[in-house]
Amino acid sequence: MTETRSDPIEEDTGHPRRWAILAVLVISLIVAVLDNTVLNVAMKTLADPNEGLGASQSELAWMINSYTLVFAGLLFASGVIGDRVGRKRMLLGGLFIFGLASLLSAYASSPDQLIWYRALMGAGAAVMMPSTLSILRDVFSHKEFPKALGIWTGAVGIGGAIGPIVGGALLERFWWGSVFLINVPIIVLGLVAIVFLVPESKGRQTRPDLVGMLLSMVGLVSLTYGIIEAGDSGSWTGPEVWGTIGFGVLVLVAFVLWERRIPYASLDMGLFKNRRFSASSAIITLTFFGMMGLMFFMTFYLQLLKGYTPLETGLLFLPFGASMLIFAPLSNALVERFGAKTVGIVAMLLVSSNFVVTGLAYEADTSVWLIIAMFFVTGAGMANLMPPAMNTLMSSVPKERAGVASALGNTLRQTGGALGVAVLGTVMAQAYQSQIADAVPQLPEAAQSDLPSTYAAVESGAIPPEAAPQIMDAANTSFIDALHTTAFASIGVALLGLIVIAAFFPGKRREQGPVAEPERAAEPALSEV
Repeated sequence: MTETRSDPIEEDTGHPRRWAILAVLVISLIVAVLDNTVLNVAMKTLADPNEGLGASQSELAWMINSYTLVFAGLLFASGVIGDRVGRKRMLLGGLFIFGLASLLSAYASSPDQLIWYRALMGAGAAVMMPSTLSILRDVFSHKEFPKALGIWTGAVGIGGAIGPIVGGALLERFWWGSVFLINVPIIVLGLVAIVFLVPESKGRQTRPDLVGMLLSMVGLVSLTYGIIEAGDSGSWTGPEVWGTIGFGVLVLVAFVLWERRIPYASLDMGLFKNRRFSASSAIITLTFFGMMGLMFFMTFYLQLLKGYTPLETGLLFLPFGASMLIFAPLSNALVERFGAKTVGIVAMLLVSSNFVVTGLAYEADTSVWLIIAMFFVTGAGMANLMPPAMNTLMSSVPKERAGVASALGNTLRQTGGALGVAVLGTVMAQAYQSQIADAVPQLPEAAQSDLPSTYAAVESGAIPPEAAPQIMDAANTSFIDALHTTAFASIGVALLGLIVIAAFFPGKRREQGPVAEPERAAEPALSEV
């Protein structure tokens, strides 16, 4: 069943089935986001040669990285293609690929197979995700879109939070493949619902920018690969790191130059002359840089130092997602009442409070209630940063180019998060190595790289039993000190974000007046930032 929306009255009031469509899209989105985090709790099982696949540390890393690499590389091009061939077609195709890859992953017989199937899952997610947001942009009126976007953002947060919970619960009862197999029936239901509920929509049919799409894919894949390598190795000096990052940057520069010189560009570079568009892009990148970097290491803190199981760790992250789900749909009302600048500054301060408390107060015996409270506060901050920023990106282009804006926003999130994990990972690794080397100079160099390596050396018997307690205490202390250092680095990123918000986000007095539907790269309505 295919219908194309063209009635201007319907465009003003929104599609009559828009809330049902939102529910279907949210479920589809949660499946993709959930699966990106569910694998984290299955790592230990997959490494087991009896219960899992006997994967090595490098293979485990690439089970995650293959998904991230393909996902980041294809996101922008998928949004551009969706505007041309139809967002519904892209959503259906992406869901089908994701479901097929999930089924194959569940029955993978070797680590290499799972790595390739995870890459296929990343391709499906990349094809699907820009379409969810561009379809929302099409079926909701200009007035209602910010609220729908808030719900969409909350779904991203809750999907990421429940991933470890679902994974932990399944692993306690079933084999490791169940964390992938659970996707299949949900995706089948989603495909059926999308066929009958979601209308087709396309953008203006101009000459396809094949060169631009190719440059974006090559540049993003190379850049992301270099960032991942830097994060895995804890070093930015190897040729495989700076060579691929440098090549990726050069290709992306070529992409920008190409887009500026052709009339049928995939991405209108004139958008970045709009200071609110550029500021929102910067905030998305900076926020995910700080949050993803620090939240990644909180998993080690909770499981290794605090001794929580994967399921318990997942439950502790739930307040973050729940807070986003609660507050994200309310963000636009707060912006309309208090102004984008005030809401943005308060939201960034809430996010920063997690960094400050982590840097000053977190110890091995920190109360779990403080951790829960900080996750909830941080979720509230993210809920009031992301929807207005994404709304600015989406509203800066006409509906016909919604896929491009959606893809750009998601690419910024993915790249910022990966860069945060890599950069802050390097900060943490170097701080830990310096501390542990001073405290226990006799510890083998291979066991000094990070806390899991030190724990593994002790548990394997490579360390004399009589020296184990001293080394464990030194490792815990070194990790806490390194966590504090990493948190302070995140505070620096948050301060930069505060400067951007204070300098470029509009105040309330300038936000009065009717909201108009933008038809080109003009200043978006001020209540949208």
